[in-house]
Amino acid sequence: MLKEVVETGIRTNGNFKLNGNPPEQLTSPKEVLSFARENGLNIVDLRFVDFLGLWRHVSVPLGAIDEGSFEDGIGYDGSSIVGFQGIEESDLILMPDPTTAVPDPMLGVPTLSMICNVADPITGEPYARDARRVAQAAERYLKTTGIADTSYWGPEAEFFVFENVRFDITPQAAYYFVDSDESVWNMGRNGGAPNLAHRARHKEHYFQAPPVDTMQDMRSEITLLLHQAGLEVEMHHTEVGGAQQEIDLRFNTLTAMGDWQMWYKYIIKNVARRYGYTVTFMPKPIFGDNGSGMHVHNSLWKDGEALFYDEEGYAKLSELALYYIGGVLHHSPALLAFCAPTTNSYRRLTPGFEAPVNLVYSSRNRSAGIRIPRYSDSPKAKRIEYRCPDPTANPYLAFAAILMAGLDGIQNKIHPGDPADFDLYELSPAEAAHIKQVPSSLGEALEALEADHEFLLKGDVFNQGLIDTWIDTKRSREIDPLRLRPHPYEFLLYYDA
Repeated sequence: MLKEVVETGIRTNGNFKLNGNPPEQLTSPKEVLSFARENGLNIVDLRFVDFLGLWRHVSVPLGAIDEGSFEDGIGYDGSSIVGFQGIEESDLILMPDPTTAVPDPMLGVPTLSMICNVADPITGEPYARDARRVAQAAERYLKTTGIADTSYWGPEAEFFVFENVRFDITPQAAYYFVDSDESVWNMGRNGGAPNLAHRARHKEHYFQAPPVDTMQDMRSEITLLLHQAGLEVEMHHTEVGGAQQEIDLRFNTLTAMGDWQMWYKYIIKNVARRYGYTVTFMPKPIFGDNGSGMHVHNSLWKDGEALFYDEEGYAKLSELALYYIGGVLHHSPALLAFCAPTTNSYRRLTPGFEAPVNLVYSSRNRSAGIRIPRYSDSPKAKRIEYRCPDPTANPYLAFAAILMAGLDGIQNKIHPGDPADFDLYELSPAEAAHIKQVPSSLGEALEALEADHEFLLKGDVFNQGLIDTWIDTKRSREIDPLRLRPHPYEFLLYYDA
């Protein structure tokens, strides 16, 4: 079937696209190399996730690798990757995972892409700060607990599509500018291209149909290309914010979903670029409009049975599910250092708006940090939806951290208390004071992680060095540089002082 992808793929501007079939999984280096030779895939692209959650890659001619390359690895300079090695011990090696091999649907030159793990060249052991290793370790740890043998994940990562983006920061100037013809602020535009007027009113962009939805075909093409790369898509649609979009993936296991999220961002960004657009997954690019979240659906299974279901429980949740929720809510301030890991994340997580800042749970209530979807009461569909994360997260670290918090809740029987089946925005100040909320800044989340991370160290899933490096990197690379620079809004407030 993989051969059919290459033979029948339509080429537009040199790219395979639209009618390729999803790949059958290759399982061994021998199969990977044979497939590549048989189908003229003469370039092999090796990808790995960096510390902060972006894909890095190196490409090699097919003739430059053999079966031994999968065992020996391919070396690179780890000191050039933020959060990885120091200059005095820079060498790391990439270990290709043959089960991830797929013809790249975005590249004009026929290319076989593989996701790699990172290893230490001296010991041969998995590299401690490799986020994919963390995800794999979390899945192994889950089995050792005896609680479950499988976890399923279904993130809903929202994103904005713009036609023009400009930003700069210098010692004496700072600005950003974004624009989208779909957005309501262009309703009165005069000049340039004709103004065709069909735009959604403020906060009414959700589920709009064409001609208001101008990106239907682009999302459909993305959907077919995701399918061609082996990802399963459930639906796509416009979101609430102007120019905001969503494409939902079907659930998968933890590490596999991490891989899918990396493909998801890669294909979306590259298709948008082909259309003349640019995509951002930053949570809050527009003032006064909805931010982009990544609501994470999650469930535990054992021996093929769903563990979160109980016919008699609240919202048909089992006691085990309640303890899992209790663990996630209890550890959320620390979790958000990985799940909402940017300073911009807390422009979205602001009290008084739609953002899920309240660390409570509820059936169907979208203002709660954890929601229990009720689209179906089938045992197989029973899951939680953790609404605080956003798509700037490194998915491997975020999913692993959520799992570890939930398992800690089960192991220590952390009950989440009563559900919040009421409008959290209508509470009086006195009532609201009793509702625990998310941190108000990345700095607070990092402080919470410093104080509360023992649950992440179980089973050698995370390690102290990774956590310390994460905190130090976030403070030195993001918090301090932002803290030291004047903000444009401060000129409006204070210039006439």
